[in-house]
Amino acid sequence: MSEVRVDALSGLRTIIAPDRAARLAERGDPFAEGNESRTPPELYAVRPDGGEPNTPGWLVRVFANRYPALAADCAPVSREANAHIFTALAASGAHEVIVNSPRPVQALSGLDAAELELAMEVWRTRMRVHSQAACLHLFVNEGERGGATQAQTHAQLLALDFVPALIARERERFGAYAAQTMGQQLLDDIVSEEVRRRERIVAIDDEAVLLSPYAATLPYQLMVVPRRPRMRFEDDGPTAAAMLHDALGRLARRFVEGPPLNLWIRTAPHGAEHFCWRIDIVPRLHAIAGLELGSGLSLNCVTPEQAAAELREA
Repeated sequence: MSEVRVDALSGLRTIIAPDRAARLAERGDPFAEGNESRTPPELYAVRPDGGEPNTPGWLVRVFANRYPALAADCAPVSREANAHIFTALAASGAHEVIVNSPRPVQALSGLDAAELELAMEVWRTRMRVHSQAACLHLFVNEGERGGATQAQTHAQLLALDFVPALIARERERFGAYAAQTMGQQLLDDIVSEEVRRRERIVAIDDEAVLLSPYAATLPYQLMVVPRRPRMRFEDDGPTAAAMLHDALGRLARRFVEGPPLNLWIRTAPHGAEHFCWRIDIVPRLHAIAGLELGSGLSLNCVTPEQAAAELREA
C-alpha cells in the first residue's frame, strides 16, 4: 500500500507506492478497445450508441488505476519512533485513468480536434466528481522519456487530500499579487503584458493564448491560458481545446513527429481566493540531471523567445 512520507530536511512530501512497480511488467495494451476486461471496472464512459459498461463501443473511457498512487481505502500508517523526524501519512485520495480515444493513437497530437475536445470534456467531468479534494492534478505522459508505460493516449487524474508545495506556492503568489494590486489577477496581467510585447506569444484564438513562458524550465515549454480568467478548469466555460490541439500540432511539426512530453492542468487548489487555470506542456527533449534534481534550479538551453519564434512558424 502507498503512503505519503514527509522529508524532515525540506518538508516536501513523497508518495511511496511500491505496488506501482508491477505496472512495468504488464504486456500488450490493456487500454485498447476490446480489452476492457483487462482494466478495473469502468467508472464512466462516453458511449454515443449505448451499450453495457466494460464493453467496446466507447469514445472515452475512465476506470480506477490498477496500480494507484492514492486510494480511498488506504490503511492507516503505523506511527514511527521519532515521528517528529520520520513522518508518514496515509496516501488517501483517488487515482483514475482516462483513455482519450479507442483508436490506437499514442499521442494527443494524433487526435483530431473533435476527439481532443471530447476527451477534455471528460477530464473536466471527472475533476468535478472529485471537487471536494484539496488538490486536483490531471496530467498526460507521452513517450518513454515522458514516463508513459502504456502507449495508447491517456490521462491520469489524482485527487489529493493535501496541496503539494509547488502548487501551494503558486496559490500564495496569486494571493499576494492580488493584495499588492488592489485585486488584479496575476496570470491575466502576465498574458496582457505578453500580448503587448509579442516576443513569446505563439498563437491567439477566441478562447485562449498560447505562449512560451518567460522563465520556461525546459526547451519549447508552452502554456495555454484562457483569455477570460477562471479559477478552475472544471468550472463551466471554454476548455481551450482548439488551442491545445494547435499547440500539440506545432510541436509535432517542429520535431517531425510529436516529441515525448508531459502535460498537466493547473486548477485552483483548496484555499485559493485568486487563481487562474492553465495548461502546461513540457516537451522532454533532454534528460533532467544533477543541477535540476539536486538544487531545484532549471537550466534551459533554448530561450523562450527563440522557441516561440520557431513554433509560430511551425
